[in-house]
Amino acid sequence: MMRFASLLSGLAALLALPAAAAEPLLNPVFTDHMVLQREAPIALWGEADPGAKVSVRLGRRTRTIEADAHGAWRATFPAMKAGGPYDLAVSAGDGAQETVSDILIGDVFLCAGQSNMEFSVSRALNPALELSNAANDNIRLLHIAHADAVSPRRAFEQAPHWQVASPESVKDFSALCFFFGQDIIADAAAPVGLIDSSWGGSRIEAWISEGALRGFPELEETLNLLAAYRSDPQKAGEGYAALWIDWWKSNDAAPPLPLEDMRPATWKKAPREKINWKTWGDPALAEHNGMVWFATDFTLDEAQAGQDATLTIGGVDEVDMTWLNGAFIGGAFGWGDARRYDVPARALKAGENRLLVNVYNSWGAGGMYGPDEEMALSFPDGSSVSLSEGWRYRKAPAAMGAPPQAPWQSINGLTGIYNAMIAPLGELNLKGAIWYQGESNANSADQYESLLRALTADWRGRFGANLPFMIVQLPVFGALPGRPSESGWARIRDAQRWAAASDPQTGLIVALDAGIPNELHPPDKQLVAKRAAALARSLVYDKKGAGNAPAPKRAYEDGGAVIVEFSGLTGREKTISAAQPIAFELCAGNTCQFVSATLENDGVRLAKPEGLAPIYVRYCWGAAPVCNWYDEQDTPITPFELAID
Repeated sequence: MMRFASLLSGLAALLALPAAAAEPLLNPVFTDHMVLQREAPIALWGEADPGAKVSVRLGRRTRTIEADAHGAWRATFPAMKAGGPYDLAVSAGDGAQETVSDILIGDVFLCAGQSNMEFSVSRALNPALELSNAANDNIRLLHIAHADAVSPRRAFEQAPHWQVASPESVKDFSALCFFFGQDIIADAAAPVGLIDSSWGGSRIEAWISEGALRGFPELEETLNLLAAYRSDPQKAGEGYAALWIDWWKSNDAAPPLPLEDMRPATWKKAPREKINWKTWGDPALAEHNGMVWFATDFTLDEAQAGQDATLTIGGVDEVDMTWLNGAFIGGAFGWGDARRYDVPARALKAGENRLLVNVYNSWGAGGMYGPDEEMALSFPDGSSVSLSEGWRYRKAPAAMGAPPQAPWQSINGLTGIYNAMIAPLGELNLKGAIWYQGESNANSADQYESLLRALTADWRGRFGANLPFMIVQLPVFGALPGRPSESGWARIRDAQRWAAASDPQTGLIVALDAGIPNELHPPDKQLVAKRAAALARSLVYDKKGAGNAPAPKRAYEDGGAVIVEFSGLTGREKTISAAQPIAFELCAGNTCQFVSATLENDGVRLAKPEGLAPIYVRYCWGAAPVCNWYDEQDTPITPFELAID
């Protein structure tokens, strides 16, 4: 992603090549030790010479098919019962052949999301004990490497390999996914295949196909930019830069755009060691998550100004937008990844030139990292100009929020992860999917429910119309709430709850108490996996009574109180460290007040404060609420916001 023009033009050209030129006979998703879904038709596919006869044998069954005009072939076998191992053999008329061994037939689960799904067994609680008990020949693992693409791929960029569960294969695998597999295998009474396709920091939009995202009118403009990018990355990049500038100018909190109004005397000098602006000693940057502008001037001679050049600005955390003499040069995402851009000669001039870089950072460390030797403008004639010194900076108001991201950026863009980490799974049938994501969408939570519904429908269109979908609700993280307040994390939790409540094939895994207020990646993935397995017993394996949790049904006024009715209460719920539930709020407009609650029958009675005319009720709201009401399975009652009838 670092070369904005030439490298990405090359990528677009590569994606346009006929698939048969690079693909093996059997698609690389089929490897030794894999698990195929039982009791469902089995699709196998790959590439051969156009029109070639292909013989496919799975166990004792054989199919002969003909590759199409593009060289693609596909064979379907009848559903099989749990068992194995089996061999898969494929051969073509030209003598090419491949064999895959030790295939089991069982239940296959897809585990996807961002960093808390990616979080490995070796980092979870008691890793030494967990790894010592990891070996299981009936649990098979497929880890998908990070990748993104502007168009759907038929094969993974880095071919994955199924592995038998062992201390070595498990240590870097998704902890939640593996612990779930360990817990559910007895209920499955069959081999279990686990696919870990996750990427820390990723937004949900990156996991949804372009076709499904077309259902969101607000994404139409950026999706059109993405479509243009496939054939002309430079032109699409310029279109994105124009969109970015329009966003800046229309933002109520924005000062004048430095591209048009830069006063160097008002900018501060950046330290030579530029790593992490939060450590510079500037109080304005000490806690700043947002944008900082960087600028430096340099001089070129006539010969240099007449050549195309290569710009390197070192590592940037996490998104940059880079201009040279007012011309947009490039922009990319990456946590400290080096930036490298092609610069056309028309963007340069003899004499003084100005390089301007906007850096956006959403959390943690942020800035331009260097090192010095990687900050330069280099020319074909062998000359170069160092850009390591003379940098100045100016903070942009944090109130501006996050700028629009380029749709081709990996974890922040549109559909790229789906294209490279989901689409290559092809027509594999699945038993179920676990989704653990939402942290990166907390700054735009109002769209999340619709996006989550779109993702669910999208994946069911690929992996099975009735695919059970299990959503892990976000745990606590952030400041403990001293008073009622708005919260993007709380909004995401409620969107996850609504998405699950409206779909009988989708269930919710409450994970509030698995979090730690000051730790984004809590290590207790065993607890979340246990609850995921309990939900799967009900949702996937139809074991009645397992995994069903109480849920709010309606709220209404009753004299001087508000009643909240629940479904699924058994009378065996419990409160911790208090006789009654805490963390209830009644709200009128933007004004909310904590209120006392009393359990009664199938609900909760809330005392209405004098002078407040509430229109909705909240429970366990905030980034890191303290909640004390649990069901009989020791699971917290789900947070929620509910309108009062």
